[in-house]
Amino acid sequence: MKKIIALMLSMIMVLSMAACSSGNDTAESDMEYVKEKGTLIVGITEYPPMDYEETEGEWIGFDADMAKAFAKNLGVEVEFIEIDWDNKIFELDGKTIDCVWNGMTLVDEVLEGMECTNAYCNNSQVVIVPADKADQFQTVESISDLTFAVEAGSAGQKQAEALELNFTPVKTQADALLEVASGTSDAAIIDALMAGSVVGEGTNYDNLTYTVSLGNEEFGVGFRKGSDLAEALNEFFVTSTKNGSMMKCAEKYGVQAAIIPQE
Repeated sequence: MKKIIALMLSMIMVLSMAACSSGNDTAESDMEYVKEKGTLIVGITEYPPMDYEETEGEWIGFDADMAKAFAKNLGVEVEFIEIDWDNKIFELDGKTIDCVWNGMTLVDEVLEGMECTNAYCNNSQVVIVPADKADQFQTVESISDLTFAVEAGSAGQKQAEALELNFTPVKTQADALLEVASGTSDAAIIDALMAGSVVGEGTNYDNLTYTVSLGNEEFGVGFRKGSDLAEALNEFFVTSTKNGSMMKCAEKYGVQAAIIPQE
Protein backbone atom coordinates (compact mmCIF):
# COMPACT_ATOMS: atom_id res chain seq x y z
CA MET A 1 0.00 0.00 0.00
CA LYS A 2 2.83 2.38 0.91
CA LYS A 3 4.45 1.64 -2.43
CA ILE A 4 1.23 2.47 -4.27
CA ILE A 5 0.83 5.74 -2.37
CA ALA A 6 4.48 6.63 -3.02
CA LEU A 7 4.04 5.88 -6.70
CA MET A 8 0.92 8.05 -6.89
CA LEU A 9 2.67 10.92 -5.13
CA SER A 10 5.59 10.58 -7.52
CA MET A 11 3.27 10.74 -10.52
CA ILE A 12 1.52 13.82 -9.11
CA MET A 13 4.89 15.56 -8.66
CA VAL A 14 5.92 14.76 -12.24
CA LEU A 15 2.62 16.10 -13.61
CA SER A 16 2.90 19.23 -11.47
CA MET A 17 6.45 19.88 -12.68
CA ALA A 18 5.36 19.40 -16.28
CA ALA A 19 2.50 21.84 -15.82
CA CYS A 20 4.82 24.41 -14.25
CA SER A 21 7.35 23.93 -17.04
CA SER A 22 4.66 24.36 -19.66
CA GLY A 23 3.41 27.49 -17.93
CA ASN A 24 6.91 28.98 -17.85
CA ASP A 25 7.45 28.29 -21.55
CA THR A 26 4.22 30.10 -22.34
CA ALA A 27 5.00 33.04 -20.08
CA GLU A 28 8.59 33.46 -21.23
CA SER A 29 8.93 36.24 -23.80
CA ASP A 30 10.86 35.84 -27.02
CA MET A 31 13.24 38.56 -25.88
CA GLU A 32 13.93 36.66 -22.66
CA TYR A 33 14.53 33.51 -24.70
CA VAL A 34 17.09 35.27 -26.93
CA LYS A 35 18.81 36.98 -24.01
CA GLU A 36 19.00 33.75 -22.04
CA LYS A 37 20.76 31.90 -24.86
CA GLY A 38 22.89 34.97 -25.60
CA THR A 39 22.49 34.92 -29.37
CA LEU A 40 20.15 36.49 -31.91
CA ILE A 41 20.08 34.10 -34.89
CA VAL A 42 19.23 35.92 -38.12
CA GLY A 43 17.93 34.07 -41.17
CA ILE A 44 19.25 35.49 -44.44
CA THR A 45 20.12 34.77 -48.05
CA GLU A 46 22.90 36.20 -50.23
CA TYR A 47 21.37 39.57 -51.10
CA PRO A 48 23.63 42.57 -51.72
CA PRO A 49 23.44 45.33 -50.58
CA MET A 50 21.35 44.03 -47.64
CA ASP A 51 23.18 40.81 -46.65
CA TYR A 52 26.31 39.44 -48.30
CA GLU A 53 29.69 37.95 -47.44
CA GLU A 54 32.67 40.27 -47.78
CA THR A 55 34.94 37.40 -46.79
CA GLU A 56 33.92 33.86 -45.93
CA GLY A 57 31.80 33.91 -42.79
CA GLU A 58 31.80 37.72 -42.53
CA TRP A 59 28.33 39.02 -43.35
CA ILE A 60 27.88 42.71 -44.10
CA GLY A 61 25.26 44.90 -45.77
CA PHE A 62 22.61 47.34 -44.57
CA ASP A 63 20.43 44.67 -42.96
CA ALA A 64 23.40 42.74 -41.58
CA ASP A 65 24.94 45.84 -39.98
CA MET A 66 21.61 46.93 -38.48
CA ALA A 67 21.09 43.41 -37.10
CA LYS A 68 24.52 43.56 -35.45
CA ALA A 69 23.64 46.91 -33.89
CA PHE A 70 20.28 45.62 -32.63
CA ALA A 71 21.88 42.52 -31.12
CA LYS A 72 24.44 44.71 -29.36
CA ASN A 73 21.59 46.83 -28.02
CA LEU A 74 19.99 43.66 -26.60
CA GLY A 75 23.30 42.62 -25.06
CA VAL A 76 23.66 39.44 -27.15
CA GLU A 77 25.81 38.14 -29.98
CA VAL A 78 24.50 37.89 -33.55
CA GLU A 79 24.70 34.83 -35.78
CA PHE A 80 23.72 34.71 -39.46
CA ILE A 81 22.34 31.54 -41.02
CA GLU A 82 21.55 31.11 -44.71
CA ILE A 83 18.06 29.70 -45.11
CA ASP A 84 15.85 28.33 -47.85
CA TRP A 85 13.68 31.39 -48.45
CA ASP A 86 10.62 29.29 -49.18
CA ASN A 87 10.87 27.76 -45.67
CA LYS A 88 11.47 30.95 -43.67
CA ILE A 89 8.32 30.66 -41.52
CA PHE A 90 9.08 27.01 -40.68
CA GLU A 91 12.62 28.01 -39.69
CA LEU A 92 11.23 30.65 -37.34
CA ASP A 93 8.61 28.42 -35.76
CA GLY A 94 11.15 25.62 -35.30
CA LYS A 95 13.52 28.09 -33.56
CA THR A 96 16.32 27.38 -36.00
CA ILE A 97 16.43 31.16 -36.37
CA ASP A 98 15.03 34.04 -34.31
CA CYS A 99 14.17 36.45 -37.11
CA VAL A 100 14.16 36.94 -40.86
CA TRP A 101 16.08 40.11 -41.71
CA ASN A 102 16.89 40.07 -45.38
CA GLY A 103 15.07 42.68 -47.45
CA MET A 104 11.82 40.81 -46.80
CA THR A 105 8.73 42.16 -48.54
CA LEU A 106 5.69 42.53 -46.31
CA VAL A 107 3.32 40.35 -48.31
CA ASP A 108 0.20 38.69 -46.84
CA GLU A 109 1.96 35.35 -46.24
CA VAL A 110 4.64 37.07 -44.17
CA LEU A 111 2.23 39.29 -42.24
CA GLU A 112 0.02 36.32 -41.38
CA GLY A 113 2.85 33.95 -40.42
CA MET A 114 5.21 36.28 -38.55
CA GLU A 115 5.27 39.12 -36.05
CA CYS A 116 6.58 41.90 -38.29
CA THR A 117 8.15 45.27 -37.64
CA ASN A 118 7.03 48.49 -39.22
CA ALA A 119 8.23 48.93 -42.81
CA TYR A 120 11.73 50.44 -42.91
CA CYS A 121 12.66 50.39 -46.61
CA ASN A 122 10.96 50.89 -49.99
CA ASN A 123 11.55 48.55 -52.92
CA SER A 124 10.07 47.19 -56.14
CA GLN A 125 10.59 44.17 -58.36
CA VAL A 126 12.41 44.65 -61.66
CA VAL A 127 12.92 42.54 -64.77
CA ILE A 128 16.51 41.52 -65.52
CA VAL A 129 17.46 40.90 -69.17
CA PRO A 130 20.66 40.80 -71.26
CA ALA A 131 21.80 44.38 -71.84
CA ASP A 132 21.96 43.93 -75.62
CA LYS A 133 18.24 43.03 -75.68
CA ALA A 134 16.99 45.62 -73.20
CA ASP A 135 15.42 47.86 -75.83
CA GLN A 136 13.04 45.03 -76.76
CA PHE A 137 11.64 44.67 -73.23
CA GLN A 138 10.51 48.03 -71.88
CA THR A 139 6.86 47.27 -71.08
CA VAL A 140 4.91 44.59 -69.21
CA GLU A 141 3.33 43.51 -72.51
CA SER A 142 6.72 42.97 -74.13
CA ILE A 143 7.90 40.43 -71.52
CA SER A 144 4.86 38.16 -71.64
CA ASP A 145 6.49 35.46 -73.81
CA LEU A 146 9.83 35.28 -71.97
CA THR A 147 10.93 32.47 -69.67
CA PHE A 148 11.81 33.70 -66.17
CA ALA A 149 13.85 32.57 -63.20
CA VAL A 150 12.61 33.71 -59.76
CA GLU A 151 13.56 33.00 -56.18
CA ALA A 152 11.15 30.45 -54.70
CA GLY A 153 8.69 32.05 -52.30
CA SER A 154 9.81 35.58 -53.13
CA ALA A 155 7.98 38.74 -54.10
CA GLY A 156 9.44 38.16 -57.57
CA GLN A 157 7.59 34.85 -57.80
CA LYS A 158 4.38 36.59 -56.68
CA GLN A 159 4.75 39.06 -59.54
CA ALA A 160 5.41 36.27 -62.05
CA GLU A 161 2.31 34.44 -60.84
CA ALA A 162 0.17 37.58 -60.97
CA LEU A 163 1.25 38.28 -64.56
CA GLU A 164 0.88 34.58 -65.50
CA LEU A 165 4.45 34.43 -66.78
CA ASN A 166 6.35 31.25 -67.62
CA PHE A 167 8.81 30.91 -64.72
CA THR A 168 11.09 28.45 -62.93
CA PRO A 169 11.62 28.81 -59.15
CA VAL A 170 15.28 28.70 -58.04
CA LYS A 171 16.84 28.81 -54.59
CA THR A 172 18.04 32.43 -54.44
CA GLN A 173 17.93 35.68 -56.36
CA ALA A 174 21.62 35.18 -57.13
CA ASP A 175 20.70 31.86 -58.79
CA ALA A 176 18.05 33.68 -60.84
CA LEU A 177 20.72 36.04 -62.16
CA LEU A 178 22.95 33.09 -63.07
CA GLU A 179 20.09 31.59 -65.06
CA VAL A 180 19.89 34.72 -67.22
CA ALA A 181 23.66 35.13 -67.53
CA SER A 182 24.01 31.52 -68.70
CA GLY A 183 21.09 31.78 -71.11
CA THR A 184 19.04 29.11 -69.31
CA SER A 185 16.27 31.67 -68.76
CA ASP A 186 15.41 34.72 -70.84
CA ALA A 187 14.91 36.96 -67.84
CA ALA A 188 14.64 37.14 -64.05
CA ILE A 189 12.61 39.12 -61.55
CA ILE A 190 14.55 40.35 -58.52
CA ASP A 191 14.47 43.20 -56.00
CA ALA A 192 15.35 46.63 -57.38
CA LEU A 193 17.76 47.30 -54.51
CA MET A 194 19.71 44.16 -55.36
CA ALA A 195 19.60 44.90 -59.08
CA GLY A 196 21.10 48.33 -58.55
CA SER A 197 23.99 46.74 -56.69
CA VAL A 198 24.86 43.66 -58.76
CA VAL A 199 24.03 44.24 -62.45
CA GLY A 200 25.34 46.74 -64.99
CA GLU A 201 28.63 48.46 -65.60
CA GLY A 202 31.31 47.78 -62.98
CA THR A 203 29.63 44.62 -61.61
CA ASN A 204 30.07 40.89 -62.20
CA TYR A 205 26.97 41.06 -64.41
CA ASP A 206 27.93 43.95 -66.68
CA ASN A 207 26.18 42.17 -69.57
CA LEU A 208 22.80 42.33 -67.76
CA THR A 209 20.48 45.23 -66.98
CA TYR A 210 17.04 45.89 -65.52
CA THR A 211 14.08 47.34 -67.33
CA VAL A 212 10.43 46.99 -66.31
CA SER A 213 9.46 47.86 -62.72
CA LEU A 214 6.71 45.69 -61.27
CA GLY A 215 4.92 47.42 -58.41
CA ASN A 216 6.01 49.06 -55.18
CA GLU A 217 6.62 47.23 -51.90
CA GLU A 218 8.06 47.66 -48.44
CA PHE A 219 10.56 45.69 -46.36
CA GLY A 220 10.10 44.58 -42.75
CA VAL A 221 11.77 42.22 -40.28
CA GLY A 222 9.89 39.11 -39.17
CA PHE A 223 9.93 37.35 -35.79
CA ARG A 224 7.92 34.47 -34.39
CA LYS A 225 4.19 35.20 -34.13
CA GLY A 226 3.52 37.07 -30.90
CA SER A 227 7.20 37.91 -30.33
CA ASP A 228 7.95 41.03 -28.28
CA LEU A 229 11.18 41.48 -30.24
CA ALA A 230 9.27 43.08 -33.12
CA GLU A 231 8.20 46.05 -30.99
CA ALA A 232 11.69 46.23 -29.46
CA LEU A 233 13.13 46.53 -32.97
CA ASN A 234 10.54 49.19 -33.89
CA GLU A 235 11.77 51.22 -30.92
CA PHE A 236 15.39 50.62 -31.95
CA PHE A 237 14.57 51.85 -35.48
CA VAL A 238 13.10 55.06 -34.02
CA THR A 239 16.18 55.64 -31.89
CA SER A 240 18.47 54.89 -34.86
CA THR A 241 16.54 57.36 -37.01
CA LYS A 242 16.79 60.11 -34.42
CA ASN A 243 20.51 59.66 -33.72
CA GLY A 244 21.34 59.33 -37.43
CA SER A 245 22.95 55.90 -37.25
CA MET A 246 20.35 54.26 -39.50
CA MET A 247 20.86 56.78 -42.31
CA LYS A 248 24.64 56.62 -41.90
CA CYS A 249 24.46 52.85 -42.38
CA ALA A 250 22.16 53.28 -45.38
CA GLU A 251 24.58 55.73 -47.02
CA LYS A 252 27.40 53.23 -46.55
CA TYR A 253 25.55 50.75 -48.77
CA GLY A 254 23.89 53.22 -51.14
CA VAL A 255 20.29 52.61 -50.07
CA GLN A 256 19.60 55.94 -48.37
CA ALA A 257 16.94 56.98 -50.91
CA ALA A 258 14.87 53.89 -50.07
CA ILE A 259 14.86 54.25 -46.28
CA ILE A 260 11.53 54.98 -44.57
CA PRO A 261 12.14 57.35 -41.60
CA GLN A 262 10.88 55.92 -38.32
CA GLU A 263 8.93 58.03 -35.82
